[in-house]
Amino acid sequence: MRLSRPDSATVEQYLASQRAQPYSYPDSGASRDDRVPAGFKLDHHRRELGRGELVFAAARRAIREWRMFPRWTAIEPHAPIAKDEVVGVIVRVLGLWWLNAARIVYVIDEARRFGFAYGTLPGHAERGEERFSIEWLADDSVVYDIRAFSRPRHWAARIGYPLTRMLQHRFARDSMAAMAAAVAE
Repeated sequence: MRLSRPDSATVEQYLASQRAQPYSYPDSGASRDDRVPAGFKLDHHRRELGRGELVFAAARRAIREWRMFPRWTAIEPHAPIAKDEVVGVIVRVLGLWWLNAARIVYVIDEARRFGFAYGTLPGHAERGEERFSIEWLADDSVVYDIRAFSRPRHWAARIGYPLTRMLQHRFARDSMAAMAAAVAE
């Protein structure tokens, strides 16, 4: 928790301390099979982005560029979507800046489905896993899907659990809007 946005050097130093750390939750990769570890809260949000191959290509590009993150959040560095990449998730809430560490658990790269899941590392305010994916369905629709399981780790996230849950729902809503805007460009 900070009063100002962390600069790139601070982010890199923080991520270097997190890279060798294990995931902060049990059963990494559980979101691949839609499993939720005991004691974790499930959130699942889905939105149609449009229809056809061009929409699917635009949505794939948006995920590769991390454009599904709302303006009040950021990813540093803009790492490639690849297994084991570690990123900093920067969030601004109530005038405070949070720097959280996450590692890409797996990548989905199929002809009609693309996405990835990242899992929290010990320096994250939450514990859990979040999957971002798009799918080009048989009816020609393209859908964006966020599936996450989590529970608070940091004392402030535990004490402020109602605010934490509100922010998780706000993130999903704003992420859906960000993807729709990215695809519409």
